[in-house]
This record gives sequence, C-alpha cells and structure tokens, in this order.
Amino acid sequence: MLTVTKDAVLPCTVTGSWPRPRWFDMSMEGKPLDTCMLNTKYREQYQDALAVVISDEVRAGLDIVTHGDLHCDDDLAGRSWHHYPLQRWAGFEGDHLQSEETRSPWLRYPPGTLLNEIYTGWRWPHVVDKIEHRPLDYPKIWRMAQSKTTKPVKFGTCCSQVMGLFLDIHTNKYQDNRQIIWDMAEAMNKELLALRDAGCRIIQIEEPTLHFWANTYGPDSDECKFMVEAFNREVEGLDDVELWVHTCWGNPNMQRVIDNDSYQASFELYMHAMKGDVWTVEMTDRNYRDIELFGALKGRLPKKVCVGVASHRNLQVDTPEQIATRIRTALEHVDAEQLIISSDCGFGRQGCNREIAFFKAAAIAQGTNIVRAELGLEPTDIPAANPALQTDLVPKTAG
Repeated sequence: MLTVTKDAVLPCTVTGSWPRPRWFDMSMEGKPLDTCMLNTKYREQYQDALAVVISDEVRAGLDIVTHGDLHCDDDLAGRSWHHYPLQRWAGFEGDHLQSEETRSPWLRYPPGTLLNEIYTGWRWPHVVDKIEHRPLDYPKIWRMAQSKTTKPVKFGTCCSQVMGLFLDIHTNKYQDNRQIIWDMAEAMNKELLALRDAGCRIIQIEEPTLHFWANTYGPDSDECKFMVEAFNREVEGLDDVELWVHTCWGNPNMQRVIDNDSYQASFELYMHAMKGDVWTVEMTDRNYRDIELFGALKGRLPKKVCVGVASHRNLQVDTPEQIATRIRTALEHVDAEQLIISSDCGFGRQGCNREIAFFKAAAIAQGTNIVRAELGLEPTDIPAANPALQTDLVPKTAG
C-alpha cells in the first residue's frame, strides 16, 4: 500500500545508512538497545547522532528521511548491517572466521585486494540451534527517529536472504541453508509487524539476493523460486505499509562485490513475483544500463521505481545539473508519477564522510527541483541551498 508516496510526484530520499559523527564512538556489541540506553553516555550519543542525521537530511531538502543505520556498530566495512539481527536472535553462537567450505562462491577475491580483506576479516556466528525471534528494538529506533522530524522516516533493514550467505551449520536442527533462511524470514517478519504496529508506514527490505541468484542459476530455477517465497514470507502481513525493496550490487566500504551486475534476469521477479510497492535500483554507478527494461512497461508498472541518481562509490559530489540530467533519462522510461529519486545505496558502512554524504543528498534534492520546475511541479524547500543560510558569509564592506 502506498501510504507515503501515493500522491507524491518525484519525491526524493537516500537509501538508508549515513556516516557516523566522529564523536559517536560507542557500539552496542550485541547488547539489547534497552541495556545500552541505560548507559547515560550511550543514550546521549545515540539520541544526538539520530538528531544530527535527520537534521542533515532535512537541511539537504530530502522529502523522505532515514534513521541512518546508527544502531549498527562501527565495525569493519559495515559488517553490523548483517550482524545486528544475528547477534540477537536465538540459535546463534560465537564469532568465527568463515570456513572455506561455506564461503559464498560469489564472494571470493584474490589476496591483496580490499574485498578479500573484508570478506576474510568478517566474523560470523555458528548456527547451533533452531533460529527464533528475539526483539531487535526496531519500533523503539523508529520512534526515536520519527520524534525528531515531521517528515516520514523510512526504516530499512537487512534481508534474511543476504544474511544466509555467511552462516556455518553446527547443529542437526538444520540440514541445509534453505531452512535457515526460512526461519530467519519468519523471525524478521515478527520484528517488521512490531515495527508496523508502532506506527511506521514506510519499510525498506534491503538486498534480497534474487538479482545475484537469477544471474547465476536463471530466473526459473528452484533457487530463485525459493528466494521469492522466502521474501514474501518475510513481509507477510505488511499490506497496510508502503514496502520498498532495495537492491544494489554491494556496499561494504563502498565496493561493488560482483561483476555481473545486470537486472535483466531478475526484472520480472522483482516487478511481479515479489511483494512490495517500490523497487529501488542502482543506476548511476552502472551508467543507467537496464533502464530500458522499465520503458517496456511505461505507464503500467506494477510497482513504483526508485532510481539511484548519485553513486555511493564515487566520492566526487554530483552537481544538481548532473542529477537533473539523470532524472530526465529515467523519465524517458518511467512516468513521473511512478518515479522516486534516491542514491544508488547508502553512504555509511565506512567509506564516506558526512560532508560528502550531505552534499550528495543536497544535490539530489536540488537536481529534483530543477526537473520539478520543468514539469510545472512545486519545489521542495532546501535550506542547504538558501543563500541567506550559508555557514560562512563574506561581510559587506562599508563605502
């Protein structure tokens, strides 16, 4: 259900994660959020960091803001994005280097490369018992974030499918990875329903692996059919929530993790087979390859399309004019009423600093306003672009 963007034309946002303020130097390290919030230093840092992120996004002129993934620990290449649920659900134990036998064939890289450093350095729990839900405190995180703005806060979370790529089985409760993924989907579903019940009306499920699996096994494979079923189980009962499905091609320390990055094989699965209201796609860093797939259904797409108009991998800040050009390209294939503007992926997970993230977001909003003006639409207020509100103004000299 389109609860937030139903009547919005060209709303703009960013994917989710945001660079931490340098002074936010505490991590949760697997503890419940309630426990961490008893520590007055953590409580102050976390609440203030949330306020900073949301203030940055509002000042940049975004229509839909995010909570920045600041509940995730400040660890190597953003591991906590996957790890946050695994540290809290029942059925997991320890923190181990991944065995060669269970490492994903997609995620093997030569020694001496950054991706090898990341994927061999990440540690994961063993599956030692049946996986069951324990609270992740998503409702509390959303309440704290939403209390700091009148703009809608989009709540994003890692999909169970991608967590399943990294887990070793050390129990007879599971014979294969599929049942692990299914049980994690059921656990996540309980958390998402609690998030919905708290009042959140825009939820983003991040990185189901369908585009990876379809390119490897084919869209009609049993592997893909299972992943569609598992995803739909994960979001079951969220029919009164605006549900976004985020896909990209990797973001640990800003890195693409796979070379075959075409959406062609998975297009029909994401558009038709999977539940959801909005599909987000990485476009700018891929030079808008595959955008023509949407053109074949222009005016009758079953989902809105959220197109990335700024790369999370390139540290050069885009100009508003560059953003506007990319939006115009997207509009050749997607009607304005069905188009949402965003970044390719999040700006957190170690690689980007706050100033770059902020001005990329401000460029997204300014570029969107350029196109809105061309279409006769009302612009969004962008405090960051207001000449009277610049940080440093040269004083006028007398005479």
